[in-house]
Amino acid sequence: MIDDHDEKKGILQRRGTAAALHWVLLLLVGTLLIPAAVGAEPRWGTTLFGARLTTNSFGDTLFGEATYADAHLVGLGLSRKIGAFKDFIGFEIEGQAVKHFGDQDHEEFNALIVARWLPFPWDRYIDTSFAVGEGISYATADPTLENKGQQWLNYILLELAFAAPSLPRWEVVIRIHHRSGVFGLYNGVRDASNGLGFGIRYRF
Repeated sequence: MIDDHDEKKGILQRRGTAAALHWVLLLLVGTLLIPAAVGAEPRWGTTLFGARLTTNSFGDTLFGEATYADAHLVGLGLSRKIGAFKDFIGFEIEGQAVKHFGDQDHEEFNALIVARWLPFPWDRYIDTSFAVGEGISYATADPTLENKGQQWLNYILLELAFAAPSLPRWEVVIRIHHRSGVFGLYNGVRDASNGLGFGIRYRF
């Protein structure tokens, strides 16, 4: 016999899944409505991504030693190239709108600056880049799975992106989505949450 706690948890999970699907549909429609400048050098990018939160530290998540919580996120990022250092590093700004569901249910908004390493020796076969982003994150409610559950925290992005040379505007991305207190700088918080996921980006 299912107790009230399990039943309530199941209802919350179903509601979270329905809300997440609603967000995904909205994000997809929004992405399709963004006009692309045909033939122009792409300066903008829109990234649809999803991730699952881990129960481990940033280091464990980074090196593939993580276990996972019953908590997911979907998000949409809008980025713009703002400069470059020769042909080696590109600089971008990015804003994100994120929906959490599962064991925690809230929205999240992030703003960050991204540095992207561009040249890899195999780019003629699969165009690859590695990005590090640093910024600020705001959650619309205290995240229940995070250490001390603060709304305002630091945000870090790590990303690998891959594009076929024949389709350079489309990229598949692998991302680490990290909120933290910068070793206690934000109200004593350390390593609040980590998510590992995938996405797709279109540059225009």
